[in-house]
Amino acid sequence: MACLLLSACVYSDVKKIKVDMKNADGDSIGTISLEEQAEGLMVKVDVEGLSPGEHGIHFHDKGVCEAPDFTSAGEHFNPEEKQHGLMNQEGAHAGDLPNLSVGEDGSVKVDIMTSQVTLKKGKSSLFTKEGTSIIIHETLDDGKSQPAGDAGIRVACGEIMKEGKEKKK
Repeated sequence: MACLLLSACVYSDVKKIKVDMKNADGDSIGTISLEEQAEGLMVKVDVEGLSPGEHGIHFHDKGVCEAPDFTSAGEHFNPEEKQHGLMNQEGAHAGDLPNLSVGEDGSVKVDIMTSQVTLKKGKSSLFTKEGTSIIIHETLDDGKSQPAGDAGIRVACGEIMKEGKEKKK
């Protein structure tokens, strides 16, 4: 009985948000769900309308997605001031994620686990004063080039906000 009660308490603490992903035209191309789990943050990508092939994906340090180039999203989320790249021995940024593999139909549906960021309070929280965002790039992230993996232009962006919070105008 105690185990069941404890499991229910842990489950009720799980935080989950959905991020609407927009392309350079401002059209919605799908969602990315972020769900706090015991192992870290589950990133559930479900988007379409991308070119087939490998695409870099990163959390960025500003919660602003102004089309068409999304430079308003700032740099990679990097609260520990590390080097870029999942293959970099001195890295990686907290915002670095594995590349997405987009199918011939332009869609990708994949789950990615990361322990480098969280929805909870703290230095690695995606809920910052300036907000954060998630960006999909035109090409693959090579995992080591500075400052951003040579992943090409930003083709999709989603603003990460707490539920119930409105974007300031």
